[in-house]
Amino acid sequence: MLKKAAALCLALALGWACASMRPPLPAFHVDGLPSGSLTSLTLEQRIMLEEAWSRIRQGNAKGAEQLFLRLGPSSPFYDAGLGHVALLREQDQAAEVFFLESLKKHPEMTISRIGLAQIYQKTDRAEAAFNEYLEVLKRNPENAWAVEQSEAIRELQTRTLLREGVAAFEQGQMEKSMEAFNKALHFSPKSLEAHLSLGRLYMRQGQANNALVHLSAAASLDPKNREILREYAESLLQAGQLSRSLEAYEKILDLDPRNKEALAQAEKLKNRLGIFELPSQYELIPASAAVTREDTAALIGVKLKDHLQDIEARTPVIIDIATSWASRFIIRVAALGLMEVYPNHTFEPKRVLSRAEMAKTVMNLVNYLGRGGGRPFIRQFPPEIIRISDISTDNLYFQVITEVVSLQLMELGPDKSFRPDQPVPGREAVRIIDLIVALVR
Repeated sequence: MLKKAAALCLALALGWACASMRPPLPAFHVDGLPSGSLTSLTLEQRIMLEEAWSRIRQGNAKGAEQLFLRLGPSSPFYDAGLGHVALLREQDQAAEVFFLESLKKHPEMTISRIGLAQIYQKTDRAEAAFNEYLEVLKRNPENAWAVEQSEAIRELQTRTLLREGVAAFEQGQMEKSMEAFNKALHFSPKSLEAHLSLGRLYMRQGQANNALVHLSAAASLDPKNREILREYAESLLQAGQLSRSLEAYEKILDLDPRNKEALAQAEKLKNRLGIFELPSQYELIPASAAVTREDTAALIGVKLKDHLQDIEARTPVIIDIATSWASRFIIRVAALGLMEVYPNHTFEPKRVLSRAEMAKTVMNLVNYLGRGGGRPFIRQFPPEIIRISDISTDNLYFQVITEVVSLQLMELGPDKSFRPDQPVPGREAVRIIDLIVALVR
């Protein structure tokens, strides 16, 4: 019995000794080997690499180092592997050098980016770590470790920087405050507080155009917030963007029809834009024998209102639309490049639109709405087989006319003529725009 007990004690002692001799497991995250970089390896190299990586996971720095040295500098995993060996030995500076060298040669090496990011986190370089995790996620959006760590950094840094921005503002340090809020946006581009704070700071400094960038983002992030919409509308007004300011006030009125301030401002803007006759003028378009350029701009602006993006850039200078009832729509279609402003800065709103010019406007609309492949404009037949009796191939409008005909947005006559110089009746103009509206819904 005593012999058995002694043997058991010896076995336990030996087991404990063996266990104590095992290297400690890594105190850092070891990511999986990127499969895309394995394809260039031979079977023997892959087996050696996987064994080396297994030793890294086991904390066996010496064993892993031997295998990476056998793989040699020509291996894409050489520097990445030695970087992890250095991490096991707590040689962070050496590991950083190896990881940077690895990424210099192989920017797609995500294990080096994750190793480098962890060094940056350990040495209080949060922004650098965050950027490395973002690079990992560009290549592998499902990388769980990069998602977890980047979100943790994002949350902490955003919260810290927002506090710093508020504190600096309260101390009157405007530049420092703006710097903190801008840094917060680097970590959280959709931070409502950061955008709103920057918008207000720029407005205080009289920089309406800079304020617009952030107040527009804030209004998009919280579209039913009437106070944000009011600030956005005011900044648009100060920047001279009257049409967009009116739209912002109208959004406020959609939410709060009795808002006295919004009602008053909207009325003032309508008077300045010359659109107080809109209802009666617009209703006359379908019965007109020939639509004008302002009629066409109004049809596009009204019927496609929900499909036209906000105008971020300043509208072009137009000198002859102050008295046009459709001026707000002219400004919009001109800013989006849907209708032409002439080199002398005129729009000629009362000029009758020809069928050829309508074809060009229609194609501008199709191209605008079709950007990114999101709109279903499908040719009914190839443009090259279309034969038009009254348009030569060297005509300035030949290409756009064949395109709109192939899309069946405009039609040829029974004699295959297009009649490019004839005006467009109001009923036909309405039919064309309605057809485009139906296709984009």
